[in-house]
Amino acid sequence: MTPTEPTPIAGFEPAVLSPEEARALAERHGLMEVGVRPPLWDYVLQVWAKRNFIWTLASSQAYAAHQKYLLGQVWSVLNPLLLVGSYYVIFGLLLKTDRGTENYVGFLTIGIFLFSFIASSMTTGAKSITSNLGLVRSLRFPRAVLPISVTLTQMIHTLPALGVLVLLMLVTGEPIQVKWLMLPLAVLLMFLSILGISFFLARIVEISRDIGNLIPVATRLLRYISGVFFSIEAYAGGHPVVYAIMAYQPISAPLTITREALLAESPIQLTNWLVAAFWAVTLPITGFIFFWRAEARYGRAS
Repeated sequence: MTPTEPTPIAGFEPAVLSPEEARALAERHGLMEVGVRPPLWDYVLQVWAKRNFIWTLASSQAYAAHQKYLLGQVWSVLNPLLLVGSYYVIFGLLLKTDRGTENYVGFLTIGIFLFSFIASSMTTGAKSITSNLGLVRSLRFPRAVLPISVTLTQMIHTLPALGVLVLLMLVTGEPIQVKWLMLPLAVLLMFLSILGISFFLARIVEISRDIGNLIPVATRLLRYISGVFFSIEAYAGGHPVVYAIMAYQPISAPLTITREALLAESPIQLTNWLVAAFWAVTLPITGFIFFWRAEARYGRAS
């Protein structure tokens, strides 16, 4: 028997919700429009709600990164140590860039270890959206999770190296001082600054993939102007404008305060810590807002 359509009741019109009523009903039941940027505060709450996912994603990526290598996680320490050795030979022994430093090995080690985190975070953070398009297009979640998780992944990679860094300070003759307790704060300020930069780069590279190819060039340039292997004060101290540009930019500021925390020859200077704190507050906030403004377009086919 063929089913028949129900006979309409005379004088009865089915109720139709207005667009405003339908939207309100959907919001009450936790439904959201697709491809629409949420309000900023709602977006912040969405990211916070995904904090466990962020940690799980970051820690699993950090663990898996070196599993294909025989030495595994040891490479997170070996790589910067090998760089320290090669840089010491080239810049310390051959080019004599140790001017203005007493413990050049300690000075150089801090620069190399921290800049390794900075460079890797900028590179992976810039491609955090474009490298995860499958995830972005298949699942609904605040896209800011990705720059946060990849930066956190690099921080987890760096933690063993920071432990070795402290040991190397002792090996190079640095006395244990109370100001060593400032090291976690210096690392936190560095992490926040680089996270903010990752937000900026992630959106820019998503807009233009070609810019992603320039990130290694930019990090290489920053390596040579941020005091990684030379003292900015010793080489640019006589030129106040040049010194300010080089010393107070967001890449060199974390290196400076970390050296002040660990090296006896570098006393704590409040100005440097305030500059680092400024970047650690300004960059994540402005970078997060810049990234959020394009939330609705991430993952769309171009």
